[in-house]
Amino acid sequence: MIQPRSLPWHRPLRSLLPLGLLPALAGCDMVVLNPAGDVARQQADVLMISVGLMLLIIVPVMVLTVWFAWKYRAVNEKATYKPDWDHSTGLELIIWSGPLLIVIALGALTWISTHLLDPYRPIGQISAGKPVPQGQQPLEIQVVSLDWKWLFIYPEQGIATVNRLVIPVDRQVRFRLSSSSVMNTFYVPAMAGMIYTMPGMETKLHAVLNRPGTFEGMSAHYSGAGFSYMNFKTTSTDQAGFDRFVAGVKAMPNRLDTQRYLVLERPSEKVAPMGFGGVEQGLFTRIVQMCVKPGTPCMTESMHHGGPDGALGGPTNNRLPPQGEDTKGALEKAPSDYGVSPHSSGDAPEGSKAAPGSNQPGSAKNRNMTRIAPRAMPGRPASAQG
Repeated sequence: MIQPRSLPWHRPLRSLLPLGLLPALAGCDMVVLNPAGDVARQQADVLMISVGLMLLIIVPVMVLTVWFAWKYRAVNEKATYKPDWDHSTGLELIIWSGPLLIVIALGALTWISTHLLDPYRPIGQISAGKPVPQGQQPLEIQVVSLDWKWLFIYPEQGIATVNRLVIPVDRQVRFRLSSSSVMNTFYVPAMAGMIYTMPGMETKLHAVLNRPGTFEGMSAHYSGAGFSYMNFKTTSTDQAGFDRFVAGVKAMPNRLDTQRYLVLERPSEKVAPMGFGGVEQGLFTRIVQMCVKPGTPCMTESMHHGGPDGALGGPTNNRLPPQGEDTKGALEKAPSDYGVSPHSSGDAPEGSKAAPGSNQPGSAKNRNMTRIAPRAMPGRPASAQG
């Protein structure tokens, strides 16, 4: 079969095809650069300022590279030819002062933004030029990453949802996050940056959404087979809409108690959104302490021991044995309590007739002695070694 030959202009044309797709991207909403929350907006500003500062070096270098190659090309006889030139004070100042100033600016920007946008720090404004209203308390939402779904507990409202997060517009939110098994990353790009969830630990995130809408939430950290489906919808609505959401979930008959949670935390994929009209008191605290299962001691209990009258005492590794129990450690034993192990100094090495040491403890013959076994020689019997 005769294979068709590609024409010479096919290859450059194929390389230009991706450029033709750029107009199709004009309708895309790049949520990271166009977020709906003030925290994410400030993070996007930091990103754009950082890119702009770096372009102050990148663009001139790229332009000057082309300009130097054009000006000092071999056929340009008008260009100055200086084969022995190797230094210019002015050029050195430009080359080093520009990047140095940019590094200083980037360092200052990073330091300031890292502290101002600390996820543990409560937000100082609802949006640009709009401070947090006087007396407004943050809405607390407890977040637990399960295999492979998200659990959201609203302690003030006494409800819980799975794979569904609803937040009032222009209301500061304080997230308290943990995980049931493995580490995950809670990420709603339109609202704020990523924050890790870890078993046995609690992390925090403060954020806000400034316009109504439905936004994507996800786990941005691989956590196993069902990771690809570990997504959820985040809805921001006015206060009336949020109240309707709370009332609707409260009307659901399901209640999130210990037994229901133990079933819920089992690995499952593609879990549809669900709600619980009631939540057992203190459930999130026991999730963080990893003691939801009945009979499992909480971490705070396992790190302490019972003192007098059952009161909590010091750390376990500092505990002294109870009176009446013979559980002395090595440092608590008297010299007479130690057993004496056999001395190997008096054992004759294989193949030798006598040993230079003694089996008697404390014998002077055993001073500066080590048991030296002859080196094994391959192919020779044990009796001939030495």
